Amino acid sequence: MAQVSLASEANPDQVEPVVRAIGFSDIRIALTKGYEDFMEMPTQLIFLGVIYPIVGFVAARAASGGALLPLLYPLVAGLSLMGPIAALGIYELSRRHEKGLPTTWLNTFDVLRSPAIGSIAALGVVMCVIFVAWLFAAQAVYRGTMGDELPDSFWALLGQVLTTGAGWSLILWGNMVGFFFALLILTLTVVSFPLLLDRNVGLRVAVRTSIRAVLRNPVPMAAWGIIVALLLALGCLPLFVGLAVVMPVLGHATWHLYRRVVDA
Repeated sequence: MAQVSLASEANPDQVEPVVRAIGFSDIRIALTKGYEDFMEMPTQLIFLGVIYPIVGFVAARAASGGALLPLLYPLVAGLSLMGPIAALGIYELSRRHEKGLPTTWLNTFDVLRSPAIGSIAALGVVMCVIFVAWLFAAQAVYRGTMGDELPDSFWALLGQVLTTGAGWSLILWGNMVGFFFALLILTLTVVSFPLLLDRNVGLRVAVRTSIRAVLRNPVPMAAWGIIVALLLALGCLPLFVGLAVVMPVLGHATWHLYRRVVDA
């Protein structure tokens, strides 16, 4: 990873980007433009084709009981942690659309030809490590509150969680730990992936810029994180169908938020 970062930062694009202060109006504009981009470049069929096999596999394995059942919620919630990776192709569509280039859904794969693909891949590996750490942490919280005994079925687990003191402790501590991981991902990636696609600045500069963006705009970024979490939760409600719209809209909106935070 260090080699990728050093190699990328050897080029002229390595100059530290300028981070702007933003307000709630910038978030509203980013969401509006994200929705407009989605309407012009709909990609819901791509997300349906990706989301449903993954969610269906996880749900089927969890419903069958065993060690995976207590991790059903952490696995589904973890989709939001991996959202920036899933949205890479969407960032590329918004980038091309912004430049007035011909754009189709096939251009989502242009990310693979990006000059910064090494840094993008390295950051993706970091996110995968964080995701695995989240699953281990979620399992530790479950054992610490509910014990080592596994429930017989999903409905048995749901009953234990909602009707016992241990279950409510699991909800409290699980969400607190989940909040920490969500905050970590937001801080590391809110502008880093779009920045790498836009300018080959290298891994360290991209992550550092994302951290500076959050530190300079703590309240708007907190609001952005809450909006993302709420929209993803709403997208999950109708059997995950809504994610096919919510995820690309958020992907486009993230690109436009990047444009408002980082000086071009």
